[in-house]
Amino acid sequence: MINPSRLKYWYIAAVLLAVFTYFYGLDSQYIPKNGDEYPYEHITRLTADSGHLLPLQSQMENMRNTKPPLLFWQGIASTDGGKHWDLWDLRYPSVIYTLLTAALLFLLGRKLGGKAETGFVAALTFLAFFTTYRFGRPFLTNPPEVFWLFLPFFVLLYWPKTFQSRLLVPVLLGVSIGLAFLYKSFALGLPATLGLTAWYLHQRQYRLLEFIKHDALKVTIAICVAVAMFGLWFAFDPDPMAVWKEFIIGENVGKFDPHGPSYLSKLLWSGSSLWSYSAAFLTNAGLLTLLVVALFFVSWQRRREMSNAERLLWLWIAALFFSFLLPSQRSGRYLLSAMPAVALLCALNWQHISRKVFIATLLLCGAAVLGLAMLAMRLQQNMSDELLYGLGFWSLIAITACLISVALFVSELTRLAVNVVALLVLLTFAAVLHPLDERYSLYNDLTQQAVQGKTVAVPCNFRAHDEGYRFLLPGANIVGYHESQHLNVAQLAQRYDLFAVQLPLQAMVSDSACADCTIMGERLDIRGRQSPDELRDMFLRGHVFEHLFIREVLMSSAVTPKLAPSTIPAEVCR
Repeated sequence: MINPSRLKYWYIAAVLLAVFTYFYGLDSQYIPKNGDEYPYEHITRLTADSGHLLPLQSQMENMRNTKPPLLFWQGIASTDGGKHWDLWDLRYPSVIYTLLTAALLFLLGRKLGGKAETGFVAALTFLAFFTTYRFGRPFLTNPPEVFWLFLPFFVLLYWPKTFQSRLLVPVLLGVSIGLAFLYKSFALGLPATLGLTAWYLHQRQYRLLEFIKHDALKVTIAICVAVAMFGLWFAFDPDPMAVWKEFIIGENVGKFDPHGPSYLSKLLWSGSSLWSYSAAFLTNAGLLTLLVVALFFVSWQRRREMSNAERLLWLWIAALFFSFLLPSQRSGRYLLSAMPAVALLCALNWQHISRKVFIATLLLCGAAVLGLAMLAMRLQQNMSDELLYGLGFWSLIAITACLISVALFVSELTRLAVNVVALLVLLTFAAVLHPLDERYSLYNDLTQQAVQGKTVAVPCNFRAHDEGYRFLLPGANIVGYHESQHLNVAQLAQRYDLFAVQLPLQAMVSDSACADCTIMGERLDIRGRQSPDELRDMFLRGHVFEHLFIREVLMSSAVTPKLAPSTIPAEVCR
């Protein structure tokens, strides 16, 4: 039996590991993220440059009011009005929100489980979920949305007497929900309303008349306060009709448009079908997928002996699931707000889940570590001119492998080690990419200085993807050309004085391609999208390096005369 005092130090070390993992490499170009970060950066930068908080600014058609203003104001504040325009300053508030959500889970787990260990497990499980790591660090709406939407349910669960409050608590719950609205959307009102209604109704043992008499007004007050807070956007924005057209109609009502097939066929058979949407509970967990699968089975087996808190958490998960099932566009991201409840339920059922599931999870983590080690060795082979990975990196691999090995055979450590191992895998993933960020993915200082104040054309494959180049070439005026145009060096040289072109890793720019061009700088980039054939080649033949990385060359062109701007197609990156 492990000494409880030593167990405390284990969990404290695990929390410190989690905090370090979430801040490590935060300014990397290659952290797991979503492409929406680029347009959010674009809107934040232009709004900061305007000197006014409203209206929001954008050069993208129908993308000015893509989200409510709080995220952009957060970015303006964290970068000191855009004066410190770097990825770290944009992203660190997201990590703080994610860690605050984990802190709520610790408090709830400790209270509901009757011991601090359950709280630590809840917090670490949430942080070990891959989607928490992927969406809880970049400059996205998800971290604040998850925190502010979970906070009201935390309050009701942590202080059950707050269910009896007639005015003060409902108002405060509405403020929290309203902040979630101002970060993401008023559409969060549906799951919030369903969730609060279900919780109050459950507390009344489903006596409908009692609920209507004593609690319906409480839910109404909370939602009305939230809607009133969201309405402040319309009240203070100089162009409320644009907000209505672009956000209410375009961003929200538009999600019910099936865009081709019927609503029913998209629900049953499309890429955003009911089945793929339901699987998001599992895929969101990443390396802890098997634990979440086991949680569903164990919870069903224990359905008659569940605690009141567990039933409330499942009601909240169901409210989120059925609310976001309604739009024709469904995404696993919509269920991120359910993952704190899933993590807490995992912690409350930690000892009910079979040890075999934990062993299988450790083996899955071991396979991931092995794959990352092989990728690191392959990178080292292709970058033989200098040492990419030193003693620290290989010590991290060795420690993770040893911890997995010991936990597989020592039963007392099996459950203790799972979340720590999953966090170590996430840290290893970031460590694999760290040398690229440090040495190969950036243009050198001379190149950056040479393009100061000049226009540089860069490739992009997503809306506002070229916004990321402002961190690579600070001070340059960036314009984008879409990769789908398949422009070669000669064609780019006829259009732009300065341009970046992406080439296969081993390709060279020959003099015949552009005799009047000069190479100003090079860097290594990671390709975000591979074709089906390339993916098969990566997984079946192991040609990962060839399809994962690409060489980018920054060139200046002395070709004259340049094509007239009117003959160049519109920059579709905007």
